[in-house]
Amino acid sequence: INPHFLYNTLDTIIALVESRRPKEAVALIERLSMFFRTTLSGGRSKVCVRDEVQHVVSYLEIQAIRYQDIMHYKVDVEPDIMNCLMIKLTLQPIVENALYHGIKQKRGKGFISVKGYRTGKDICFVIEDNGMGMSSEMQKNLRESLARTDTENGKSFGLSNVHQRLRLNYGVPYGLEIESEENVGTKVYVLLPAIESDENHPLTEG
Repeated sequence: INPHFLYNTLDTIIALVESRRPKEAVALIERLSMFFRTTLSGGRSKVCVRDEVQHVVSYLEIQAIRYQDIMHYKVDVEPDIMNCLMIKLTLQPIVENALYHGIKQKRGKGFISVKGYRTGKDICFVIEDNGMGMSSEMQKNLRESLARTDTENGKSFGLSNVHQRLRLNYGVPYGLEIESEENVGTKVYVLLPAIESDENHPLTEG
């Protein structure tokens, strides 16, 4: 998790308190608490889709308060995949990338969409933004960085980390696929197997 996210959120809470807006400050604290509760998840590396989605919603709710003039969002995940298991912290880094490298770089209000659905024996998430998008050269470099295991360069590190964790846990063809058009936006597809939770993989507590 980017530490600046925590610092900036705490600064926003302070500003709300100083502006005598206690209800909004309390609501933001509650969202931040929920966000980190899912991040920790009792040390588990896998959580239910339900919890991963709630983690993303908490993140987006916080950022929507901070960036209310430039961002709105929609999360639409099919109910029948909510009990499936997935690797923790898969979606949030992609959403964060969409905000900071897509939406914040454009003029006017941006939109982030998160969709999740079952496709055969797999689950697919699509994170889409209408931000700056990427040139063909930028997409080429990003795809090359996803293919490497030693990528630590700012913009693509979060995406590469997610892609490599999915590949290490599930193998090919699982991981990320990226489509982007400059000045139009970006779509990131996340493919993982549909694994139903059982007694050996209990649901995380809310």
